[in-house]
Amino acid sequence: MHQNSACCRIASILLVAINVTKLTEWIKGFSPEPINVNYTERLRASIGALIGIFVTSLATYLIEGNAQTLPYLIAPMGASAVLLFAVPSSPLAQPWSIIGGNVSAAIIGVTCALWISNLALAAALAVGLSITVMFALRCLHPPSGAVALTAVLGGPVIAEQGYSFVISPVGINSLLLLSVALIFNNVTRRAYPHAVKSVDSHQTKDIPAEMRFGFTPADLDEVLKQYNQVLDVSREDLQTLLQQTEMHAYRRKFGEITCADIMSKDVISVEFGTELEQAWALLRKHKIKALPVIDRAKRVIGMITQIDFMESADLDVYAGFEAKLKRFIKATTASHSKKPEVAGQIMTSPAVTANINLHIIELIPLMTQKGVHHHIPVVDNDRRLVGIVTQSDLVSALYHGRVANLRTLGLSS
Repeated sequence: MHQNSACCRIASILLVAINVTKLTEWIKGFSPEPINVNYTERLRASIGALIGIFVTSLATYLIEGNAQTLPYLIAPMGASAVLLFAVPSSPLAQPWSIIGGNVSAAIIGVTCALWISNLALAAALAVGLSITVMFALRCLHPPSGAVALTAVLGGPVIAEQGYSFVISPVGINSLLLLSVALIFNNVTRRAYPHAVKSVDSHQTKDIPAEMRFGFTPADLDEVLKQYNQVLDVSREDLQTLLQQTEMHAYRRKFGEITCADIMSKDVISVEFGTELEQAWALLRKHKIKALPVIDRAKRVIGMITQIDFMESADLDVYAGFEAKLKRFIKATTASHSKKPEVAGQIMTSPAVTANINLHIIELIPLMTQKGVHHHIPVVDNDRRLVGIVTQSDLVSALYHGRVANLRTLGLSS
Protein backbone atom coordinates (compact mmCIF):
# COMPACT_ATOMS: atom_id res chain seq x y z
CA MET A 1 0.00 0.00 0.00
CA HIS A 2 2.76 2.36 1.00
CA GLN A 3 4.70 1.45 -2.14
CA ASN A 4 1.74 2.31 -4.38
CA SER A 5 1.31 5.63 -2.61
CA ALA A 6 5.00 6.45 -3.04
CA CYS A 7 4.86 5.60 -6.75
CA CYS A 8 1.84 7.87 -7.18
CA ARG A 9 3.65 10.75 -5.50
CA ILE A 10 6.73 10.25 -7.70
CA ALA A 11 4.54 10.14 -10.81
CA SER A 12 2.77 13.33 -9.74
CA ILE A 13 6.09 15.09 -9.17
CA LEU A 14 7.34 13.99 -12.61
CA LEU A 15 4.14 15.21 -14.29
CA VAL A 16 4.45 18.57 -12.55
CA ALA A 17 8.10 18.83 -13.61
CA ILE A 18 7.20 18.01 -17.23
CA ASN A 19 4.40 20.57 -17.24
CA VAL A 20 6.67 23.23 -15.72
CA THR A 21 9.27 22.51 -18.40
CA LYS A 22 6.66 22.83 -21.16
CA LEU A 23 5.35 26.04 -19.60
CA THR A 24 8.88 27.45 -19.40
CA GLU A 25 9.52 26.62 -23.07
CA TRP A 26 6.19 28.19 -24.02
CA ILE A 27 7.00 31.39 -22.10
CA LYS A 28 10.41 31.55 -23.84
CA GLY A 29 8.51 31.81 -27.12
CA PHE A 30 7.50 35.35 -26.14
CA SER A 31 11.11 36.53 -25.86
CA PRO A 32 12.45 38.29 -28.98
CA GLU A 33 14.90 36.53 -31.27
CA PRO A 34 18.27 38.24 -31.80
CA ILE A 35 18.49 40.37 -34.96
CA ASN A 36 21.69 39.31 -36.70
CA VAL A 37 22.42 42.49 -38.64
CA ASN A 38 25.04 45.09 -37.83
CA TYR A 39 24.36 48.72 -36.90
CA THR A 40 25.24 49.93 -40.39
CA GLU A 41 22.38 47.89 -41.86
CA ARG A 42 20.00 49.08 -39.14
CA LEU A 43 20.92 52.70 -39.85
CA ARG A 44 20.53 52.11 -43.61
CA ALA A 45 17.00 50.78 -43.14
CA SER A 46 16.00 53.61 -40.82
CA ILE A 47 17.29 56.32 -43.15
CA GLY A 48 15.61 54.64 -46.11
CA ALA A 49 12.22 54.57 -44.37
CA LEU A 50 12.65 58.22 -43.31
CA ILE A 51 13.39 59.33 -46.86
CA GLY A 52 10.68 57.10 -48.33
CA ILE A 53 7.88 58.37 -46.11
CA PHE A 54 8.97 62.01 -46.42
CA VAL A 55 9.18 61.91 -50.24
CA THR A 56 5.90 60.00 -50.51
CA SER A 57 4.06 62.44 -48.28
CA LEU A 58 5.50 65.56 -49.89
CA ALA A 59 5.06 64.34 -53.48
CA THR A 60 1.45 63.25 -52.85
CA TYR A 61 0.70 66.67 -51.37
CA LEU A 62 2.14 68.42 -54.43
CA ILE A 63 0.24 66.12 -56.79
CA GLU A 64 -3.13 66.52 -55.08
CA GLY A 65 -2.87 70.21 -54.24
CA ASN A 66 -3.96 72.04 -51.11
CA ALA A 67 -7.13 70.10 -50.24
CA GLN A 68 -7.46 70.07 -46.46
CA THR A 69 -9.79 67.07 -46.29
CA LEU A 70 -7.72 64.67 -48.41
CA PRO A 71 -5.38 62.28 -46.54
CA TYR A 72 -2.02 62.66 -48.25
CA LEU A 73 -0.49 59.70 -46.47
CA ILE A 74 -2.23 56.65 -45.03
CA ALA A 75 -0.91 54.80 -41.98
CA PRO A 76 -0.29 51.42 -43.72
CA MET A 77 2.52 53.08 -45.69
CA GLY A 78 4.56 53.02 -42.47
CA ALA A 79 4.31 49.24 -42.36
CA SER A 80 5.14 49.02 -46.07
CA ALA A 81 8.23 51.15 -45.44
CA VAL A 82 9.46 48.67 -42.82
CA LEU A 83 9.28 45.85 -45.35
CA LEU A 84 10.69 47.77 -48.34
CA PHE A 85 13.69 49.20 -46.50
CA ALA A 86 14.39 46.82 -43.59
CA VAL A 87 13.77 43.49 -45.38
CA PRO A 88 13.95 44.31 -49.13
CA SER A 89 14.78 40.68 -49.99
CA SER A 90 11.52 39.40 -48.49
CA PRO A 91 8.91 38.03 -50.93
CA LEU A 92 6.42 40.20 -49.04
CA ALA A 93 8.35 43.37 -49.98
CA GLN A 94 8.66 42.97 -53.75
CA PRO A 95 7.16 45.52 -56.19
CA TRP A 96 4.17 43.39 -57.18
CA SER A 97 3.47 42.66 -53.52
CA ILE A 98 3.11 46.31 -52.52
CA ILE A 99 1.27 47.49 -55.65
CA GLY A 100 -0.94 44.44 -56.15
CA GLY A 101 -1.56 43.94 -52.44
CA ASN A 102 -2.41 47.54 -51.56
CA VAL A 103 -4.55 48.21 -54.63
CA SER A 104 -6.56 44.98 -54.39
CA ALA A 105 -7.06 45.47 -50.65
CA ALA A 106 -8.23 49.06 -51.23
CA ILE A 107 -10.79 47.91 -53.82
CA ILE A 108 -12.11 45.21 -51.48
CA GLY A 109 -12.16 47.58 -48.50
CA VAL A 110 -14.10 50.28 -50.36
CA THR A 111 -16.56 47.70 -51.69
CA CYS A 112 -17.22 46.32 -48.21
CA ALA A 113 -17.62 49.84 -46.80
CA LEU A 114 -20.17 50.76 -49.48
CA TRP A 115 -22.27 47.59 -49.34
CA ILE A 116 -22.13 46.46 -45.70
CA SER A 117 -23.54 48.78 -43.06
CA ASN A 118 -22.27 46.84 -40.05
CA LEU A 119 -18.73 48.13 -39.46
CA ALA A 120 -17.49 45.07 -37.59
CA LEU A 121 -18.68 42.72 -40.32
CA ALA A 122 -17.42 45.00 -43.09
CA ALA A 123 -13.97 45.25 -41.46
CA ALA A 124 -13.69 41.49 -40.93
CA LEU A 125 -14.76 40.65 -44.47
CA ALA A 126 -12.46 43.31 -45.95
CA VAL A 127 -9.37 41.85 -44.27
CA GLY A 128 -10.31 38.20 -44.83
CA LEU A 129 -11.16 38.69 -48.51
CA SER A 130 -8.02 40.77 -49.06
CA ILE A 131 -5.83 37.93 -47.80
CA THR A 132 -7.68 35.45 -50.04
CA VAL A 133 -7.22 37.64 -53.11
CA MET A 134 -3.55 38.38 -52.30
CA PHE A 135 -2.85 34.65 -52.07
CA ALA A 136 -4.58 34.12 -55.42
CA LEU A 137 -2.69 36.99 -57.10
CA ARG A 138 0.63 36.10 -55.39
CA CYS A 139 0.99 39.59 -53.94
CA LEU A 140 0.84 38.91 -50.20
CA HIS A 141 1.74 42.16 -48.40
CA PRO A 142 0.87 42.40 -44.65
CA PRO A 143 0.29 46.20 -44.63
CA SER A 144 -2.44 45.66 -47.23
CA GLY A 145 -4.64 44.26 -44.47
CA ALA A 146 -4.40 47.67 -42.82
CA VAL A 147 -5.26 49.33 -46.15
CA ALA A 148 -8.51 47.32 -46.27
CA LEU A 149 -9.30 48.34 -42.67
CA THR A 150 -8.55 51.99 -43.43
CA ALA A 151 -11.04 51.93 -46.31
CA VAL A 152 -13.75 50.63 -43.95
CA LEU A 153 -12.96 52.57 -40.78
CA GLY A 154 -11.54 55.76 -42.29
CA GLY A 155 -14.66 57.82 -41.58
CA PRO A 156 -16.60 60.28 -43.73
CA VAL A 157 -13.53 61.55 -45.61
CA ILE A 158 -12.68 58.10 -46.99
CA ALA A 159 -16.35 57.24 -47.52
CA GLU A 160 -16.86 60.35 -49.70
CA GLN A 161 -13.93 59.37 -51.88
CA GLY A 162 -15.38 55.97 -52.76
CA TYR A 163 -13.26 54.14 -55.30
CA SER A 164 -11.13 57.26 -55.80
CA PHE A 165 -9.47 56.14 -52.56
CA VAL A 166 -7.88 53.29 -54.58
CA ILE A 167 -6.04 55.76 -56.80
CA SER A 168 -5.34 58.46 -54.26
CA PRO A 169 -3.88 58.10 -51.77
CA VAL A 170 -3.39 54.30 -51.95
CA GLY A 171 -2.12 53.96 -55.52
CA ILE A 172 -0.06 57.16 -55.51
CA ASN A 173 1.42 56.45 -52.05
CA SER A 174 2.37 52.90 -53.07
CA LEU A 175 4.00 53.96 -56.35
CA LEU A 176 5.97 56.77 -54.75
CA LEU A 177 7.21 54.66 -51.84
CA LEU A 178 8.16 51.88 -54.27
CA SER A 179 10.07 54.36 -56.47
CA VAL A 180 12.12 55.56 -53.50
CA ALA A 181 12.80 51.95 -52.46
CA LEU A 182 14.00 51.05 -55.96
CA ILE A 183 16.50 53.92 -55.95
CA PHE A 184 17.61 53.86 -52.31
CA ASN A 185 18.07 50.10 -51.95
CA ASN A 186 20.14 49.79 -55.11
CA VAL A 187 22.25 52.84 -54.29
CA THR A 188 22.99 51.31 -50.87
CA ARG A 189 23.89 47.95 -52.51
CA ARG A 190 20.73 46.04 -51.67
CA ALA A 191 19.53 44.45 -54.91
CA TYR A 192 15.88 45.43 -55.37
CA PRO A 193 13.68 43.97 -56.65
CA HIS A 194 15.13 40.75 -55.33
CA ALA A 195 15.41 38.72 -58.53
CA VAL A 196 15.33 34.94 -58.66
CA LYS A 197 18.74 33.72 -59.79
CA SER A 198 18.97 31.33 -62.70
CA VAL A 199 20.96 28.25 -61.71
CA ASP A 200 20.96 26.37 -65.02
CA SER A 201 24.03 27.63 -66.86
CA HIS A 202 24.18 24.62 -69.19
CA GLN A 203 20.48 24.53 -70.17
CA THR A 204 20.24 20.86 -69.18
CA LYS A 205 18.14 18.96 -66.67
CA ASP A 206 21.08 18.38 -64.34
CA ILE A 207 21.20 20.48 -61.19
CA PRO A 208 24.33 22.67 -60.78
CA ALA A 209 27.42 21.01 -59.34
CA GLU A 210 27.43 23.08 -56.14
CA MET A 211 23.94 21.73 -55.35
CA ARG A 212 24.83 18.06 -55.78
CA PHE A 213 26.40 17.62 -52.36
CA GLY A 214 24.28 17.60 -49.21
CA PHE A 215 20.62 18.36 -49.79
CA THR A 216 19.08 18.90 -53.23
CA PRO A 217 16.45 21.41 -54.41
CA ALA A 218 13.93 18.54 -54.43
CA ASP A 219 14.71 17.87 -50.75
CA LEU A 220 14.10 21.52 -49.91
CA ASP A 221 10.83 21.60 -51.87
CA GLU A 222 9.56 18.54 -50.02
CA VAL A 223 10.40 20.02 -46.61
CA LEU A 224 8.71 23.31 -47.52
CA LYS A 225 5.58 21.41 -48.51
CA GLN A 226 5.56 19.69 -45.13
CA TYR A 227 6.19 22.99 -43.34
CA ASN A 228 3.16 24.47 -45.14
CA GLN A 229 3.60 28.05 -43.89
CA VAL A 230 4.45 31.34 -45.57
CA LEU A 231 8.14 32.17 -45.16
CA ASP A 232 9.40 35.74 -44.99
CA VAL A 233 12.39 34.71 -47.10
CA SER A 234 12.53 33.58 -50.71
CA ARG A 235 13.11 29.92 -51.50
CA GLU A 236 16.33 30.79 -53.37
CA ASP A 237 17.71 32.77 -50.41
CA LEU A 238 16.83 29.94 -48.03
CA GLN A 239 18.64 27.46 -50.28
CA THR A 240 21.68 29.74 -50.46
CA LEU A 241 21.77 30.14 -46.66
CA LEU A 242 21.59 26.38 -46.15
CA GLN A 243 24.37 25.78 -48.68
CA GLN A 244 26.56 28.41 -47.03
CA THR A 245 25.90 26.71 -43.70
CA GLU A 246 27.14 23.43 -45.19
CA MET A 247 30.25 25.19 -46.49
CA HIS A 248 30.87 26.73 -43.06
CA ALA A 249 30.51 23.28 -41.46
CA TYR A 250 33.03 21.89 -43.98
CA ARG A 251 35.53 24.56 -43.01
CA ARG A 252 35.03 23.75 -39.34
CA LYS A 253 35.52 20.01 -39.91
CA PHE A 254 38.43 20.05 -42.33
CA GLY A 255 40.34 23.14 -41.22
CA GLU A 256 41.61 26.13 -43.12
CA ILE A 257 42.76 24.79 -46.49
CA THR A 258 43.27 27.87 -48.66
CA CYS A 259 44.08 28.51 -52.29
CA ALA A 260 47.69 29.09 -51.27
CA ASP A 261 47.89 25.44 -50.16
CA ILE A 262 46.73 23.87 -53.43
CA MET A 263 47.56 26.33 -56.21
CA SER A 264 50.21 25.96 -58.90
CA LYS A 265 52.75 28.74 -58.49
CA ASP A 266 54.62 28.52 -61.80
CA VAL A 267 51.89 30.12 -63.86
CA ILE A 268 52.05 30.51 -67.63
CA SER A 269 50.52 33.89 -68.48
CA VAL A 270 50.39 36.42 -71.31
CA GLU A 271 50.03 40.18 -71.59
CA PHE A 272 47.37 42.17 -73.43
CA GLY A 273 49.67 42.64 -76.43
CA THR A 274 50.81 39.02 -76.74
CA GLU A 275 50.18 37.86 -80.32
CA LEU A 276 47.48 35.25 -80.77
CA GLU A 277 49.88 32.85 -82.46
CA GLN A 278 52.19 32.98 -79.45
CA ALA A 279 49.30 32.59 -76.98
CA TRP A 280 47.98 29.55 -78.87
CA ALA A 281 51.47 28.04 -78.96
CA LEU A 282 51.71 28.38 -75.15
CA LEU A 283 48.38 26.59 -74.69
CA ARG A 284 49.56 23.73 -76.92
CA LYS A 285 53.08 23.50 -75.48
CA HIS A 286 52.00 23.33 -71.83
CA LYS A 287 48.81 21.33 -72.56
CA ILE A 288 46.59 23.78 -70.71
CA LYS A 289 43.21 25.27 -71.57
CA ALA A 290 43.50 28.82 -70.26
CA LEU A 291 45.99 31.64 -69.77
CA PRO A 292 45.69 34.57 -67.36
CA VAL A 293 46.15 37.94 -69.07
CA ILE A 294 48.14 40.35 -66.91
CA ASP A 295 49.30 43.94 -67.06
CA ARG A 296 52.85 45.17 -66.38
CA ALA A 297 52.20 45.14 -62.62
CA LYS A 298 51.18 41.44 -62.87
CA ARG A 299 47.57 42.27 -62.09
CA VAL A 300 45.04 39.96 -63.74
CA ILE A 301 42.95 41.80 -66.33
CA GLY A 302 41.37 38.84 -68.11
CA MET A 303 41.51 35.20 -69.15
CA ILE A 304 42.05 33.75 -72.62
CA THR A 305 40.85 30.18 -73.17
CA GLN A 306 40.56 27.67 -75.98
CA ILE A 307 36.87 28.55 -76.13
CA ASP A 308 37.75 32.22 -76.70
CA PHE A 309 39.88 31.19 -79.68
CA MET A 310 37.12 29.00 -81.10
CA GLU A 311 34.37 31.58 -80.70
CA SER A 312 36.46 34.43 -82.10
CA ALA A 313 37.57 32.31 -85.08
CA ASP A 314 33.99 31.15 -85.74
CA LEU A 315 34.90 27.51 -85.18
CA ASP A 316 31.47 26.34 -84.03
CA VAL A 317 31.26 24.33 -87.25
CA TYR A 318 34.02 21.74 -87.60
CA ALA A 319 34.31 21.97 -91.38
CA GLY A 320 37.71 23.44 -92.18
CA PHE A 321 38.60 23.66 -88.47
CA GLU A 322 42.38 23.62 -88.79
CA ALA A 323 42.50 25.97 -91.77
CA LYS A 324 40.24 28.49 -90.05
CA LEU A 325 42.30 28.36 -86.88
CA LYS A 326 45.59 28.87 -88.73
CA ARG A 327 44.20 31.87 -90.59
CA PHE A 328 42.86 33.34 -87.38
CA ILE A 329 45.99 33.09 -85.24
CA LYS A 330 48.45 34.06 -88.00
CA ALA A 331 49.61 37.64 -87.62
CA THR A 332 48.48 40.13 -90.27
CA THR A 333 51.29 41.98 -92.03
CA ALA A 334 49.11 45.01 -92.80
CA SER A 335 49.24 48.01 -90.45
CA HIS A 336 45.46 47.85 -89.95
CA SER A 337 43.49 44.66 -89.44
CA LYS A 338 39.82 43.99 -88.81
CA LYS A 339 40.48 40.65 -87.16
CA PRO A 340 41.85 40.34 -83.60
CA GLU A 341 45.63 40.20 -83.45
CA VAL A 342 46.54 40.04 -79.75
CA ALA A 343 45.36 38.20 -76.64
CA GLY A 344 43.69 41.25 -75.10
CA GLN A 345 41.27 41.53 -78.01
CA ILE A 346 39.65 38.13 -77.43
CA MET A 347 40.15 37.63 -73.68
CA THR A 348 37.26 37.32 -71.23
CA SER A 349 37.28 40.34 -68.95
CA PRO A 350 37.01 40.95 -66.08
CA ALA A 351 38.44 37.64 -64.98
CA VAL A 352 37.02 35.67 -62.07
CA THR A 353 39.85 35.45 -59.53
CA ALA A 354 40.32 34.02 -56.05
CA ASN A 355 42.24 35.58 -53.19
CA ILE A 356 45.22 33.62 -51.95
CA ASN A 357 43.57 33.28 -48.52
CA LEU A 358 40.21 32.05 -49.83
CA HIS A 359 39.08 28.69 -48.42
CA ILE A 360 38.93 26.01 -51.09
CA ILE A 361 35.28 25.18 -50.39
CA GLU A 362 34.40 28.67 -51.65
CA LEU A 363 35.93 27.81 -55.02
CA ILE A 364 33.00 25.50 -55.81
CA PRO A 365 30.41 28.25 -56.45
CA LEU A 366 33.08 30.29 -58.27
CA MET A 367 33.79 27.44 -60.68
CA THR A 368 30.12 26.59 -61.26
CA GLN A 369 27.99 29.69 -60.91
CA LYS A 370 30.48 31.95 -62.67
CA GLY A 371 30.99 29.56 -65.56
CA VAL A 372 34.72 29.15 -64.82
CA HIS A 373 35.00 25.40 -65.15
CA HIS A 374 38.72 24.71 -65.27
CA HIS A 375 41.04 27.50 -64.12
CA ILE A 376 40.85 30.32 -61.58
CA PRO A 377 43.81 32.73 -61.22
CA VAL A 378 44.88 33.26 -57.59
CA VAL A 379 45.84 36.80 -56.61
CA ASP A 380 47.32 38.47 -53.55
CA ASN A 381 45.78 41.40 -51.70
CA ASP A 382 47.11 43.76 -54.39
CA ARG A 383 45.40 41.64 -57.10
CA ARG A 384 48.78 40.49 -58.46
CA LEU A 385 48.92 37.02 -59.99
CA VAL A 386 50.57 34.50 -57.64
CA GLY A 387 49.14 31.17 -58.80
CA ILE A 388 46.33 29.29 -60.48
CA VAL A 389 43.86 26.66 -59.25
CA THR A 390 42.31 24.03 -61.51
CA GLN A 391 39.43 21.63 -61.02
CA SER A 392 41.96 18.84 -60.56
CA ASP A 393 43.65 20.75 -57.73
CA LEU A 394 40.29 21.28 -56.03
CA VAL A 395 39.11 17.67 -56.39
CA SER A 396 42.42 16.37 -55.04
CA ALA A 397 42.31 18.71 -52.04
CA LEU A 398 38.70 17.82 -51.20
CA TYR A 399 39.47 14.11 -51.49
CA HIS A 400 42.58 14.19 -49.32
CA GLY A 401 40.82 16.43 -46.79
CA ARG A 402 37.97 13.91 -46.58
CA VAL A 403 40.35 10.97 -46.15
CA ALA A 404 42.36 12.80 -43.49
CA ASN A 405 39.17 13.56 -41.56
CA LEU A 406 38.02 9.92 -41.73
CA ARG A 407 41.41 8.75 -40.45
CA THR A 408 41.12 11.17 -37.55
CA LEU A 409 37.73 9.67 -36.70
CA GLY A 410 39.13 6.14 -37.07
CA LEU A 411 36.85 5.29 -40.00
CA SER A 412 39.52 4.68 -42.61
CA SER A 413 42.69 2.66 -42.59
